[in-house]
Order: sequence, then C-alpha cells, then structure tokens
Amino acid sequence: MSPLAVVLADTHIPRRARTLPEGMVEYLERADLILHAGDLIGPSVLEELSAYDTPVRAVRGNVDEPGIDLPETLQLDFGGARIAMIHDSGRKEGRRKRLGKRFPGARVVIFGHSHIPFLEDESGLLLLNPGSPTDKRRQPEHTFALLHAEVGDVRAEILTL
Repeated sequence: MSPLAVVLADTHIPRRARTLPEGMVEYLERADLILHAGDLIGPSVLEELSAYDTPVRAVRGNVDEPGIDLPETLQLDFGGARIAMIHDSGRKEGRRKRLGKRFPGARVVIFGHSHIPFLEDESGLLLLNPGSPTDKRRQPEHTFALLHAEVGDVRAEILTL
C-alpha cells in the first residue's frame, strides 16, 4: 500500500468543535503522516492527533495561541516528493506563481486560512487547501484531504464529512 498523508487545516479546536469528527478516524488510523496547515487554536488538537502514533507536522495559523510553538512554514519529503506548507497563501490572484517562487522545488504546497477546499495540479505544482473538518463557514460541507504517494509522485483528493 502506498504511503498516505491526512491533510487538515482550520480546525479551530476548541472554539468550533471539541474534537475532530468521527468520520476522520479511519483515515487517521491508517495514515503514515498527518499534516495540519494551521489555526489549530490550542494544543488539544495536536494531542488528539499525536494519539494516532503517526508523525504530526503543523504550521502556525493566524489565530493560534501564542504558547503553540510551530513554524510559519514547513518543507518535508513525502514519498519522494517535496511538500511545502504555509497557513495563509495570500490572495487568489497570482497564488501559483507566488507560492512556486516562495517554495522552489516543491511538488505540493499545502495551505489553509480560507476554509475553502481547493485542489489544482498544474505545471508540476499541486496546490492544496483541505478546507476545514470542523468549521465550514460558508462552504456546503466540512472537508479534509488525503495525499497519496505514488511512484515518484503524489496525488491528492478532498473528502467531505
């Protein structure tokens, strides 16, 4: 089975929910990596994710508590592909060019902030916003994403809860 990463953002726990939705559990249990693109709010979501005995990597969001020690950006290798993560990707206009320049060599850039799920794979750069599993705002459904490592590349999908 190919490596699997669960990607989430904007959980806003405990303000928007007390815990992550039950619908995520089966994916978290089989994940090889968990990535959170910020706005966790407090440490409880990191504690909840760490209980799955899977590596958890996260970046700081704009409303995270000061006591949470997370980097603003993160880069790592997953299944042979370079993954970059940042909370706020900036304006929609020019996003691909801006993120490509900020993270040269990245195959995937994961971001959050808007709570709007977004998946676009063009010109060798996959842009992914998983939406939010707990705070859908004006979106029709709660969402999160999966990142599948395939032979020398990655594929993403957004799932609804």
